[in-house]
Amino acid sequence: MLIFETAVKGVSAAVLQRFVRRAQKLAKVTGEVDILISTNQRLQTLNRRFRRKNKPTDVLSFPRPTGGDIAISADIARQSAALYGHGTVEELKILVLHGMLHLAGYDHESDNGHMARIESRLRAQLKLPASLIDRSHAPALRKSARPKSTQPKIRLATATKKRTQKSAKATLRKANSAHNMSAHKTLRKTKSARSPQ
Repeated sequence: MLIFETAVKGVSAAVLQRFVRRAQKLAKVTGEVDILISTNQRLQTLNRRFRRKNKPTDVLSFPRPTGGDIAISADIARQSAALYGHGTVEELKILVLHGMLHLAGYDHESDNGHMARIESRLRAQLKLPASLIDRSHAPALRKSARPKSTQPKIRLATATKKRTQKSAKATLRKANSAHNMSAHKTLRKTKSARSPQ
């Protein structure tokens, strides 16, 4: 089930749900997977509660014996999409794939690059831009070093836009990758609150 707690302009729930099913199959995650798309504030609350890190993050994964829950910050997804020159829907897909791999039991912080290799292969298969792990371990790309396909379509001309880009980069540095934790109840409460009884 896909739950949007915050609106994401230009993102079709049906398109994202189809991607979720495909990513779940490719990551070999069995069972039900619920995905919450929310705000930085909500992700910060979850991150503080389950990881003891009082800052927003881009994606959190909460595995269950089968399936699990994924929480994604729409705010960070929008900022990352703008920073890396692709659409918000592509960024959400990158985060979904990353979260699915955590549900499948992978942990990029302790597996000597195994998750990164799998994520890279699946990203290419799904025709997605650079993976979350690749971006977090590589220095920020300079505009001149980017391939043409990833260059921003609109040049940042005003000082306001430049400050926004710097803020997005700072937020991305702070918002590291997700870690596996058990928090099924928290997302279930959100789902129950939205479902008619």
